[in-house]
Amino acid sequence: MQTYSKRTIHLSEWRLVQTLTSTTPHQRTLYLQRVLALLMLLMLSLPSMQAENLAESAPEPEPEPTTYNLKEVQVSGRLKGLAASRIAPLKVETINQAELCKAACCNLSESFETNPSVDVSYSDALTGAKQIKLLGLSGTYVQLLSEGVPFIRGLAAPYGLSYVPGPWMESIQISKGAASVINGYEAITGQINVEYKKPATSDRLSLNLFMADNLRTEVNADAAFNVTPYLSTSTFVHYENETKEHDGNNDGFSDLPAVEQFTLFNRWYYNKDGYTSQAGIKLLTEDRQSGQIDHGGHAGVYQPYRIGIDTRRVELFTKNGYVFDPAKNTSLGLIMSASVHDQQGFYGLNQYDARQDNLYANLIFQTDFNAHHKLVAGSSLLGDRLNENLLNQLATTALGYPAPGSDLSQYDPSLPPFVAAQADGDRTEWVPGVFAEYALTVNERLRLLAGLRYDHSNQFGGFVTPRLHLKYDIAPWWHLRGSLGKGYRTTNLLAENSYLLSSSRQFDWSGTSLQSQESAWNKGLSAQFYLPIDHKDLTLSFEWYNTDFETQLLADVDKDPGKVYFYDLQGKSYSNVYQVEANYTLFGGLELTAAFRYTDAQSTYNANAGQAGMPYEGVLRERPLNSRYKGLFTASWQSPMKRWQFDTNVQFNGDSRLPYLDNTTERRSPAYTLINAQGTRYFRWGSIYVGGENLTNYKQAHPILAADHPWTPSFDATQVWGPVHGTKLYVGLRYYLAKK
Repeated sequence: MQTYSKRTIHLSEWRLVQTLTSTTPHQRTLYLQRVLALLMLLMLSLPSMQAENLAESAPEPEPEPTTYNLKEVQVSGRLKGLAASRIAPLKVETINQAELCKAACCNLSESFETNPSVDVSYSDALTGAKQIKLLGLSGTYVQLLSEGVPFIRGLAAPYGLSYVPGPWMESIQISKGAASVINGYEAITGQINVEYKKPATSDRLSLNLFMADNLRTEVNADAAFNVTPYLSTSTFVHYENETKEHDGNNDGFSDLPAVEQFTLFNRWYYNKDGYTSQAGIKLLTEDRQSGQIDHGGHAGVYQPYRIGIDTRRVELFTKNGYVFDPAKNTSLGLIMSASVHDQQGFYGLNQYDARQDNLYANLIFQTDFNAHHKLVAGSSLLGDRLNENLLNQLATTALGYPAPGSDLSQYDPSLPPFVAAQADGDRTEWVPGVFAEYALTVNERLRLLAGLRYDHSNQFGGFVTPRLHLKYDIAPWWHLRGSLGKGYRTTNLLAENSYLLSSSRQFDWSGTSLQSQESAWNKGLSAQFYLPIDHKDLTLSFEWYNTDFETQLLADVDKDPGKVYFYDLQGKSYSNVYQVEANYTLFGGLELTAAFRYTDAQSTYNANAGQAGMPYEGVLRERPLNSRYKGLFTASWQSPMKRWQFDTNVQFNGDSRLPYLDNTTERRSPAYTLINAQGTRYFRWGSIYVGGENLTNYKQAHPILAADHPWTPSFDATQVWGPVHGTKLYVGLRYYLAKK
């Protein structure tokens, strides 16, 4: 039997950012040279640690030939950063700490740089809101879980990815397509589950130190200790400060928002005699500022265009479980969580204040009848109360609100703004449900996982969620999987599209309501090949996933460049994704990954949207700002003594359709390539790493339309298809103190 000994690479770090005070290339180069020289000096000035390392790594003298009776042979090797089960019918990819450490990974949004399945991009050029895309669709169709508990929903969707610090994470699980029914009905394109470090297994102390040349400062710390042999606790602290504004493209607007965030997380763990209990609380406060920093152009008439978003968030959870029969894995568990998310923001003249209260409970019973039959069943309750206040208002003229391209001399700052849309109200939804999931192992080659749940919403009535997974091994080296399932979600029109307020667009939702339910079927087929080459496996994966919507809320930014129309789907809306991936480890521990993905995502838009009395006229179009192609190549090398590690990834991003400016001329973004790289030096106490992102220094030339006249109808900061900032260089320190 071959096993791998784990070289623990602790992601928990203490990051301290020393910033650059000069923006000239010459001074920046000198500063970075000094930083690198300082790091090298630090590495070489630890003689005692170096001696210990050398002593540990020096080969021991060969013993005299002796005969032993060996029961097991252990072979030391490098822990792979990506793992996937070869047995389970549900295909789940696990990103562990070894993979997360290949990049800076400051938060969850930066954890997918080396993953070909998940894309992360900015929603707009001002707020810093990031969205993930899975299977060619936005992250709102992905069910995001925190250790099995739904989170980053509704109001938290635009900025929630930045609420999870990277050093706190133990692993990330990605399940594409139809997922398990145990965690709910909301997964349409898949599930992403985040596992935090556990009190019983964490280091006694972990610190994180990080500095970047864009004046970003992060400090992370966590400590864990055992109160008794059965009770343990851990506390996490995160502080982020990026309050220096930059304008690299000289358009008068800050390239990135000024963000100050503080997060505190405390959790407890108890385990004795088959009973396990967990509880925790997380507090978050964030201040986000952005907008004009150069008071010129149209700002000479009006005040500078500014954006400010203040967020306060509280999360509570508790998990309790008891194992009745360990031999049959019979247990009963109860998961409960609650959260309060309060947000106040302004976007130029637009105002959006909201609060969302969430309550979740899940009762789970599971048992194994035998080695071939397993059952999980239970009931759940999901509750949301959302209070929103929107004031969508725009600058006016003496002649009324003008069309795009109007003469700026018509504007009169003394006139009250034009109110385009207004919303003020509460929405409360309660969804109780029951579910069952059955796992059948026919033999070693054929496995089945079938799930069914029924939920009833006080807003939309009852609905059924079926899901099915099959796995068949044609040969030990050739595995096939198939999946089919349905998913539902309740839309939060304003919360999930608040980034569109970073423009002069008028909101029009006359074709729908602020609350609606979306539903879609997802189908998937995949084949994995494990081909032995030189005592190592070349892993090949081929995947196809189709998402077909029955009901959907569309945001139409094509009909009118000065408006955004929201209406319900009438016609087809689908996404087809084809992906091929190869993984292999060459000589000397060089890990290589190459992947290519093609996406075809289209929706039927109403050509007569917003025109009263006009008939519906459907036009099937490619979804805007959705890259059709993506290529990824990653390489990771670690020295034999595990002292050095070098990682790089190259991303090729294909073209995408841009929103229409005149409803007739199609525009497309160009394809571009990004390169990221990082080098790490390991010590007994942790590691030091130096890296760079976007080393090609590729930037979208004009991410903000009409940046010099932000109060006109032509102003739009939401048509982002590429990087909004150039090369970023960083350096960091990871330190850990293990438990005795």
